[in-house]
Amino acid sequence: MRELLRPSRLAPGARVAVVAPSGPVPEERVQAGLDVLRGWDLDPVVAPHVLDRHGELGYLAGTDADRAADLQAAWCDPSVDAVLCARGGYGAQRMVDLLDWEAMRAAGPKVFVGFSDVTVLHQAFATRLGLVTLYGPAAAGVDFIKNARAQEHLRATLFAPESVRTVTSGGTALVPGRARGVTLGGCLSLLASDLGTPHARAGARGGLLLIEDVGEQAYRIDRMLTQLLRTGWLDGVAAVALGSWDRCGPYEALRPVLVDRIGGLGVPVVEEFGFGHCAGALTIPFGATAELDADAGTLTLDRPALR
Repeated sequence: MRELLRPSRLAPGARVAVVAPSGPVPEERVQAGLDVLRGWDLDPVVAPHVLDRHGELGYLAGTDADRAADLQAAWCDPSVDAVLCARGGYGAQRMVDLLDWEAMRAAGPKVFVGFSDVTVLHQAFATRLGLVTLYGPAAAGVDFIKNARAQEHLRATLFAPESVRTVTSGGTALVPGRARGVTLGGCLSLLASDLGTPHARAGARGGLLLIEDVGEQAYRIDRMLTQLLRTGWLDGVAAVALGSWDRCGPYEALRPVLVDRIGGLGVPVVEEFGFGHCAGALTIPFGATAELDADAGTLTLDRPALR
């Protein structure tokens, strides 16, 4: 697995576009997120359909075509330096095939940030555009607009990525050891449901896999991990970092599942790594070469995530 192309870091005054590729977003949360971004001396612009809600399928932020058009227009706008997702939810799978990847590739590299359901787009940006992306807080997410740690880690990654070249999680080793590879991953349920689609990664061989999820019972997490194991998607993975498992039941009940399904891979595994659906979530670059130290609970990038 090779390292991907790193976009340029942001500078004060940079224009950033906020899009909603998945679920609907309350206007007050969008405004709160914009206030944070303006406080960083960024120039945020809101895509036309961010506040839409699908007339029949209320879990979608407008139609698939409109959500795709917003993302593509933002990406292809030469005045935009970064595209930030307003939230996750559900819906990226429905619009990802409507994007014009040739036009987006021609627009050149820029920063892309999002998490949760946006995992589908992280995979597509890796396979179609060959870009490092940031698995980080949603611009209108409660855990972002109300949490200084999440804000500061994303801000440092965007403006001074050399200052966060080592991501220190406070996590502990489920299986001790260190390993090198290229970072990838995201929300487990999306990785499992993305299997076999045109934009999904073929597998995690040679990679440092970082996974987390929200609102899934232990047996469902077992099922998704088992699916990845049975398909061979986890063959050759170099190491695994386990993030948050919010609303997945008591962690002491989930941990045996993770030990059973992941612990036998024969690679270092670190748990409670502090990214995903949690307060103070860390921003994790995907597509970057790094070393994961399970004993120290650190992820050290060979180079800053952004140029």
